[in-house]
Amino acid sequence: MTRSLAFTKGHGTENDFVLVADLDGALTLTDAEVALLADRRAGLGGDGVIRVLPTEAASEQHVRDQAGTARWFMDYRNADGSAAELCGNGTRVFAAYLRREGLETAEEFTIATRAGAKTVRVEGDLYAVDLGPWHLTDPETAERDGFDSLVHIDGHEPFSALSVDLGNPHTVLALPPAVDLASLDLTRAPVVNPHPSTGTNVELVAPMGPAHIAMRVHERGVGETRSCGTGACAAAIATSFWADNVAENPTWTVDVLGGSLRVRLLPGNGVELAGPAQLVADGTVTLR
Repeated sequence: MTRSLAFTKGHGTENDFVLVADLDGALTLTDAEVALLADRRAGLGGDGVIRVLPTEAASEQHVRDQAGTARWFMDYRNADGSAAELCGNGTRVFAAYLRREGLETAEEFTIATRAGAKTVRVEGDLYAVDLGPWHLTDPETAERDGFDSLVHIDGHEPFSALSVDLGNPHTVLALPPAVDLASLDLTRAPVVNPHPSTGTNVELVAPMGPAHIAMRVHERGVGETRSCGTGACAAAIATSFWADNVAENPTWTVDVLGGSLRVRLLPGNGVELAGPAQLVADGTVTLR
């Protein structure tokens, strides 16, 4: 059985997504179909797939509970078909799609995600998203040791790392000066010990200057990507934690392979992500 599906392709700092509209809540996408859409050889290609769905039509009750403040749900799926709680770059691309299609017209509005409702603000060519509160996964160990896990990457001794939860899991490691960020092999997933039961995104960070870092990321269910919005936030949070300078440097620049992002650390463990979002193509694909 075949069926045709309209799509839009978009990206945020080259973290790219396939968007499909499901405005009446009638579309079902299997894990295999999502993986096919995201496949860069047999499909359209993307780091993930975003279904644009009325919040009240979501299958998860905790998402439907957001319908009073958010009309549209960003049903985000990783490239392997698995569901994800949140995608920072995806929120901006999702917001750009809603604006283009006239589904949202205000300069500020709220969208629903599996990690809770998120407020988006338009800043010229940028979209700023309040990603809400974050927390350290193991604060007691982090406060005592400065890290809570070890990350193994081929060809290197284990790196100390810090686990940060932004609604989705992140493990951040700061590279010593002797290790070149660009030289690391991320074709295979870094091994995290202890390994989180739900998996984790892994961010590798190198300092560039005051409140300025560079980052590479290996995303769970995807592999290395050109950018990760929540990962950029986690990287800034972890670096600020290690430097103990949240108050001195509340705004960070995070360079990723696909560009640069602005991360603002807010009072009460809040964090805001800002960056561009581009919609680059529309079309129809046949699913078999």
